[in-house]
Amino acid sequence: MQLTVATIGRAHGLKGEVALDLRTETPEERLAVGAVLATEPAAAGPLTVVRTRVQSGRWFVAFAEVADRTGAEALRGVELVVDTPASDEDDAWYPHELVGLRAERPDGSPVGEVVGLEHLPAQDALVVREPDGSRTLVPFVLAIVPVVDVAGGRVVVDPPAGLLAADADAALLDEPAQPGEG
Repeated sequence: MQLTVATIGRAHGLKGEVALDLRTETPEERLAVGAVLATEPAAAGPLTVVRTRVQSGRWFVAFAEVADRTGAEALRGVELVVDTPASDEDDAWYPHELVGLRAERPDGSPVGEVVGLEHLPAQDALVVREPDGSRTLVPFVLAIVPVVDVAGGRVVVDPPAGLLAADADAALLDEPAQPGEG
């Protein structure tokens, strides 16, 4: 199974260095000098780490295969990936395990399909494509997503009123009229 370690950001300087958006808790291990990382898309790599540095909490890396700013700019958006065994934790999932899962309410009625995972400042959010094509961010917290059943191909979503696009009209009807409104 492949795990994204980081996404390559903007070029930094003229000698091929790039900023990284980290997706690992152990960048010192994953990005050690000499590490060879596969890429997504695969055609962009593999890339060999020759230098790393941290400035104001931001990671910068230089790769043996990238000699200048033009080469670094071409890598923007490329994901650095490593092969890793499946997690044995009960409540830990990789994004690729969640994509494609059926999203349903506690009563089994359909909500849509999980099409991604966003890493937001407060918590992660499932990206759910509803039947009408709307994309909704569902906070990936136990109170709203109480069940993740990868083997069963589903997640249970118990959203508050108005979170889903399908519920938006109903939520508006439930609101009390404001002073001055008819």
